[in-house]
Amino acid sequence: MMVKTKAPKGPMDPKGTAKQRDASQTRATLAGAVMQEAIELPDGMWERIAKKAYELWEQRGCREGLELQDWFDAEGIVMEEIHEARE
Repeated sequence: MMVKTKAPKGPMDPKGTAKQRDASQTRATLAGAVMQEAIELPDGMWERIAKKAYELWEQRGCREGLELQDWFDAEGIVMEEIHEARE
């Protein structure tokens, strides 16, 4: 017997939320920029992103193989926090 499960809606799922699609676009833009030239992060930014990525890794059950996804998600979260703090 085959059990069908619903695939989780993620940034690449066309049915994902607008926020997820925006995050996906941000990651793609950041990844493209990194490929062209390295971006120097402001003081403390790398540590802040690394801490958030670690928190996401823990929240996701310490699953291996998603390090880059955790990092990109953490970047988006930290950047959004900074943006909201400036408003």
